[in-house]
Amino acid sequence: MSLLLATLLPGLLLVILGLPLLLNHSVAVAALKSLPRSTSAAVVCFGAGSLWFLWNVWNLSRADFGEYRTLLTIGFAAVAVLSFKCVPDFLAVRGLCVLVLLSASPLLGAAYMEYQHPQRLFLVTFVYVLIALAIWLGASPFRLRDFFEWLFARPGRTRAAGAALLGYGLLLTVVAFTY
Repeated sequence: MSLLLATLLPGLLLVILGLPLLLNHSVAVAALKSLPRSTSAAVVCFGAGSLWFLWNVWNLSRADFGEYRTLLTIGFAAVAVLSFKCVPDFLAVRGLCVLVLLSASPLLGAAYMEYQHPQRLFLVTFVYVLIALAIWLGASPFRLRDFFEWLFARPGRTRAAGAALLGYGLLLTVVAFTY
């Protein structure tokens, strides 16, 4: 992945997320409020995260237990399927955390050793903050529900969060074209 694409994609994602929050769009607010316990969001997010993780396990090298990849893939696939039955609460949040952690590698890999572009640090800092949040929310996913309750309690908070996301998204989008 190129550094331009690695910076542009998160920037556009932040713009897409920040604009409805800035406008306090009722559909976006309702979707975010229902996200933590949504079964359909769990199927999409956790399913995509599981498939991406299983693809990574299937493509392990011999040095990384590659000779056991069939057994590992079957075992992790069973864990992923059983997660929908045994721990369905906040599975969408855990799925988002898995997607964030898996997407961090190509994003950081694109910025690795690019010392001639100091503006890459806008992307790298953002990715490391997301990694810390993903680890924290993966361990206690109910905190996202609590954050959404706090955020949507007052419209000013929603608009401020939307403005922050939109602003940083626009910054990343502009920075992407400076490489």
